[in-house]
Amino acid sequence: MNVADVIVDVPTMQTNTPYSYLIPDDLKGRLETGMRVVVPFGNGNRKVEGFVVGIGNLAQDKTTTLKSISSIMDLSPVLNNELIKLSSWMANKTYSFQISCLLTMLPSVMKAEYSSTVELIGEIDDKSLANRFKKQQVIPFDEDHFSKAEMAKLSDLKKRNQIKMTYHVQNKAKPKTELAILNQITDFAEVTQEISKNATAQIKLLKLLQKFPDQPLIQRKIVNENAISISAINNFVKKGFVKKIRVEKYRNPYKHQIVLNKPKKLNSDQQIAVNKVDRAIAQHHDRVFLLEGVTGSGKTEVYLQTIQHAINDKRQALMLVPEIALTPQMVGRVKNRFGSQVAIIHSGLSNGEKYDEWRRINQGEAQVVVGARSAIFAPLKNIGLIILDEEHDASYKQDDNPRYHTRDVAIWRAAYHHCPVILGSATPSLESRARAEKGVYDLILLPNRINQQSLPQVTIVDMTQEIEKHGDIFSTELLNDLKQTINQGNQVVLMLNRRGFSSFMLCRDCGHVLMCPNCDISLTMHLDSHTMKCHYCGFEEAIPNICPVCHSKNIRYFGTGTERAAQQLEKLIPEAKILRMDVDTTKRKGAHENILRKFGNHEANVLLGTQMIAKGLDFPDVTLVGVLNADTGLDLPDFRASERTFDLLTQVSGRAGRSDKNGKVIIQTFNPDNYAIKLASTQNYEKFFQKEMELRHLADYAPYYFTIKVTISSLSEHQAAKEAYQVSNYLKGNLEKDTIILGPTPRPIARVKSRYYYQIIIKYKRDQNLDQALKHVQQVSQKEIRKGLRIAIDPEPVNFM
Repeated sequence: MNVADVIVDVPTMQTNTPYSYLIPDDLKGRLETGMRVVVPFGNGNRKVEGFVVGIGNLAQDKTTTLKSISSIMDLSPVLNNELIKLSSWMANKTYSFQISCLLTMLPSVMKAEYSSTVELIGEIDDKSLANRFKKQQVIPFDEDHFSKAEMAKLSDLKKRNQIKMTYHVQNKAKPKTELAILNQITDFAEVTQEISKNATAQIKLLKLLQKFPDQPLIQRKIVNENAISISAINNFVKKGFVKKIRVEKYRNPYKHQIVLNKPKKLNSDQQIAVNKVDRAIAQHHDRVFLLEGVTGSGKTEVYLQTIQHAINDKRQALMLVPEIALTPQMVGRVKNRFGSQVAIIHSGLSNGEKYDEWRRINQGEAQVVVGARSAIFAPLKNIGLIILDEEHDASYKQDDNPRYHTRDVAIWRAAYHHCPVILGSATPSLESRARAEKGVYDLILLPNRINQQSLPQVTIVDMTQEIEKHGDIFSTELLNDLKQTINQGNQVVLMLNRRGFSSFMLCRDCGHVLMCPNCDISLTMHLDSHTMKCHYCGFEEAIPNICPVCHSKNIRYFGTGTERAAQQLEKLIPEAKILRMDVDTTKRKGAHENILRKFGNHEANVLLGTQMIAKGLDFPDVTLVGVLNADTGLDLPDFRASERTFDLLTQVSGRAGRSDKNGKVIIQTFNPDNYAIKLASTQNYEKFFQKEMELRHLADYAPYYFTIKVTISSLSEHQAAKEAYQVSNYLKGNLEKDTIILGPTPRPIARVKSRYYYQIIIKYKRDQNLDQALKHVQQVSQKEIRKGLRIAIDPEPVNFM
């Protein structure tokens, strides 16, 4: 008998083992892998959602205890075979459950609670169904409106493109529609004789219908582009010559005019890079290229020309960027090169826009996809090239379950499609560069800027000598250069990787620091909203006038954020027109793009922001970059702290002098002798790589060791600590002796959102017992959830905070 293997969504007790369900007679031959179904689960009448991951046959005597699939949720697969295989690989790789991986691959509009509707778009033989659609054009697709037999018939009609299915989520994801007319005339000669020769609008409309007899015509376009009145259209409706229908219109997340441009002439280094990648595309080789190029070396043009080669090869391209802030500029460049072939996916889009872009890709209407991390799951069916720009960036790692790294998924998909991957960066991650050193990746170097312009001059300012003059925000040298740059009509980028006005409030009488009630972190003062905010859980309260402990008015605010820096700069240099770019100013949809557009149009001469302004931005009139405090991430309890500092300083320095104007960078620090800061000032990646590799070797960290972080959390600190020690003891008793286990210890910020966190760090080179031991911990975690405990396993973590 026909049986379907279904991965069910049971949050309290997940499993990677599919359950077998009988396929009812009315779904035989119609059910496909990748479709979602509703199935009974457990002893009662409970029904849950599931994904069909396989279809097969079982002997009659083995199916007697199997339950049947209740109904289908889709008329065609929402995930193809590749993505189903990828979900299985991800579940094993990330110690997560396959259902989480499957849901991660779909746009959010399809993950939440939703309803579905069906609409007739062609003639059908089934009179009963046809009559129902005449009475109601759009009908909810559920068991209340259709029987199982009718659902089976609808599945066949969907395959023949005679009906259309649409997903709705709390009315937020309805497809955008507009009014159209559909021709009903069979004998145009007869209708021509009926129309008066003076009815010019009706004659125009008739000719238009004759030209497109089987195509819906948008009423808005008929009126605006053909000078045909609404009354003429309504007259045709009354006579039965046409009928009005609503047709779907894709939401367009790209609002700008596309100005197509031609490929630029490459320099010799770029040409070598393009030739190597083009050869791999043509030969269908899944090679990984590490494109290491200094800031301004023309990596983007290499991306664009290799994408063109993939398209010429009748294949598709997928390009990823790490930050939403980078997406508008990058999308603009790709759109201007490839036009309407480009689809966009990132979290800055509305649910409806993401849904429409996903469907455009799924239906083969886009050849190039540009987006942030989630775009790696774009349902492209014939990939010829995958690109990760700024491949070193930590945002490519997913923090929540499933904890995948985009780079790993990209390499898996490239192997599946037999296509190359480009990992591009001015500061590659140590792991990627080490793999290139061993020949696992092919290293391609772009050592020079494309315009032969020299790298910007960098000055390190010791703030211990400056703090008495202007405080801890602006040094004398930076202020002088700011004034000079603004007076010359050029622009400035200032980075301070801390938002808000002040980092914490301190009572100078009793020493009380205002803390978040839910997290072990001080509240940050935000003057624009007059609140003290927690940047971890979102808690906020009004700025106090007196100390809540001793009621003293002698309270002070310490530390500097972007808000305070902007306020002080306005006082020191009144001619500075400042745009601030941080999480607080970019909450609204389109805010990133709006700020960058204003800066590009010279509506401001200073762009002040957090690390989101450090990468990828290209403004020809930026001649000065200032780093207000290079130390913010330097002393964090994380072995990657120096690498992140070096990356950030090198990247932000590269925003200066990118055209024919000389650039200058001023780095302010209280640690001027730190090797990461000194080497970033000269953009000497090679020397930093050697120095950092020596330290990693001494400390037994990546890339010499693989790393896994196991985090245990609970609302009770005692319960979290107890479980952490039990997990640690289990691992120590089951892993090989060469494997290093650190902890358990409280996490650096031990309490977040009222939960207490303990973590265990596993460092290993090879351990045959590790996989089985961690899968045991994974299964145990399912039972512990009921007690309020959570256990998370994070392979190759990028964050230890």
